[in-house]
Amino acid sequence: MTTTTAPAAPAALDALRAQVAAARAASPALAVATSAEKNAALAAIADGLRARRDDVVAANARDVAKAEADGLDAAAIDRIRLDAGRVEALAGSLSAVIALPDPVGETIDSAVRPNGLEIGRVRVPLGVIAAIYENRPNVTIDIAALCLKSGNACVLRGGREALESNRVLAAIIAGGLDDAGLPGDAVQFIANTDRALVGALLEMHDLIDLMIPRGGKGLVERVRDEASMPVVAGGIGICHTYVDRSADLGMALEIVDNAKTRRVSICNALDVMILHADVAGPFLASLAERWGERVELRADPASAALLAGTPARVRPAGPDDFDTEFLDMVAGVRVVDAPEAALAHIAAHGSGHSEAIVTSDDALAERFLHEVDAATVYVNASTQFTDGGEFGLGAEVGISTGKLHARGPVGLRELTSYKWVVRGTGQTRPR
Repeated sequence: MTTTTAPAAPAALDALRAQVAAARAASPALAVATSAEKNAALAAIADGLRARRDDVVAANARDVAKAEADGLDAAAIDRIRLDAGRVEALAGSLSAVIALPDPVGETIDSAVRPNGLEIGRVRVPLGVIAAIYENRPNVTIDIAALCLKSGNACVLRGGREALESNRVLAAIIAGGLDDAGLPGDAVQFIANTDRALVGALLEMHDLIDLMIPRGGKGLVERVRDEASMPVVAGGIGICHTYVDRSADLGMALEIVDNAKTRRVSICNALDVMILHADVAGPFLASLAERWGERVELRADPASAALLAGTPARVRPAGPDDFDTEFLDMVAGVRVVDAPEAALAHIAAHGSGHSEAIVTSDDALAERFLHEVDAATVYVNASTQFTDGGEFGLGAEVGISTGKLHARGPVGLRELTSYKWVVRGTGQTRPR
């Protein structure tokens, strides 16, 4: 998808390129920074978040008020919101990143060749990583933290929806870098929200090594289609949970409820439940009692018939309802007669993000894990666990639904490449 926008002012383009060039110039120093130096910067940023918590919350309140005045929906506003608890969680995520092993310099493998050459691969930073994202101000901290720990400079371009929050967070990051003696230019926040600058960023392959989009389908598709540098794209999650005939229905109810309602505005939230016909009736009766009218169910004819007379809020499923990431209190429902139909539905409608089965049939569980083509597959657990922190990565820069370089939550190791290191004792290649 190509987006046409008015060209940016020359001065804005020059300023943008200067910021990205500054990140490129700072990247060699960051690449050789010690683990202690990088961890000191992360600790200083965490301290800054706690010290300036009220400033962050006040700035965020201005963003939320503007979003409400602009008519953004509740799910979008939830993605913008930072309260004191969420700020503390951000500081805690930095502590988790500090505790993780530094991937830079790690020897991946090595071997001695018959001629005596010792050949190995060693992890190295990518260089400069740029991220274009919408709504979520926590992404500013998450991406900066993971880039710093992995030795990468970064360029952050958030959306106008969280601009006030991001300004304060960027200042806290800059203070942490300064306190640790690392180059402040290593993290660049683009405060200009002119959409034309996105196109300019996507052309800077001479300065940017990797581009990461985080946001809605339109943004992800634009970056994927227009970027002149490699892209790790994903985050669009059409996530299913299949409740098998052998499922413990009490367990299934808790899993489906959590996967949908714990937090509806995130990409790993349930969008469609697929129910085996043998258990669909009792399961939907229990679910209707649990949810009432809180969640609108977009039901196929079989599930609509079973939901008739229940407290549930039901609409017939439309042609797009099984291909939509709702990010809201809406879920599709389909009844199937066999696991094969569930697998076929996921193959046809899934986005490659997170898929789950609830079953007590071990053979079917293994089949599901083997056959479903997604970044993360679950047996008897909520899809809301697809998260860098939950997977022990400390945080994530995004969730990749691609298959090359990185898949699933993208953490420290996924932000590195490697180089071959060869040690010899005078070997020369025969002529």
